[in-house]
Amino acid sequence: MKMTLKLSLIAMLAVTVVACASTAAVQLSSLRDSSVPTTDTAPSTKAYVGKRPGQHALIVRAFETQPPLIPHTIENYEINATENACWECHNSNDFKGKPMPMVGKSHLLGPVVTDVTPKLNMQRWQCDNCHVPQVDAKPLVDNNFKS
Repeated sequence: MKMTLKLSLIAMLAVTVVACASTAAVQLSSLRDSSVPTTDTAPSTKAYVGKRPGQHALIVRAFETQPPLIPHTIENYEINATENACWECHNSNDFKGKPMPMVGKSHLLGPVVTDVTPKLNMQRWQCDNCHVPQVDAKPLVDNNFKS
């Protein structure tokens, strides 16, 4: 009985190995039966709309609850739980005399007092989760969305 069980398990394993080997050689195709290219290339790097903060106008939101988009590069900006380059500029409505959008009240602890620097809610420190820099690039597909 034990020998029969062992032989049947070995036979099933052999059939599985042969089946897996034969499916590995199958040409890839999509549901529409078109061939799928085997190599994928990364898109070319695009330049950000604004190189430095304060050089470009704010980007208009496409819908009411959209997080504001970043009109400048955030390359080399430190954003972590202890250091936040976004917060250094956006903790008030102006920076070095230039108008600047302040962090939303939902990102702060307590009410905003005019003569006191507000406190950032540390559950909201990772700005680039929702706020993203924009690139001046042609859309990848046609789109008729109207904001």
